[in-house]
Amino acid sequence: MSTAFNTALSALRALGVKMDVHAHNIANVNTDGFKKSRVHMQQEPQGGIRVKIEQINTPGAVYGVNEKTGAELEGSNVGLAHEFVDQIVIRYAFEANILSIKTADKMQQTLLDLIG
Repeated sequence: MSTAFNTALSALRALGVKMDVHAHNIANVNTDGFKKSRVHMQQEPQGGIRVKIEQINTPGAVYGVNEKTGAELEGSNVGLAHEFVDQIVIRYAFEANILSIKTADKMQQTLLDLIG
């Protein structure tokens, strides 16, 4: 399998992880005290993408006080607008990597046709 295939497949796997993290954040937007996560992707020297998931510990909005304990009630720190915009970016990245795979496949097929 060519380097183009391997790189694009690695990127698709990384983007899948990123989409899962965003889905988890969105699912917990109304969970008190929930801290969102972010995915950092880095290209490996030998090819492929390395994924690192990091929890973002910024405070959520305070919306009241617990009557029994006196502790502040904090919402999640998830911003839906940011999550949705990132999902759109991920979608386009998926499409770009799929196009890379299709192009590499066509190039390989043309090369085999020339040899054969």
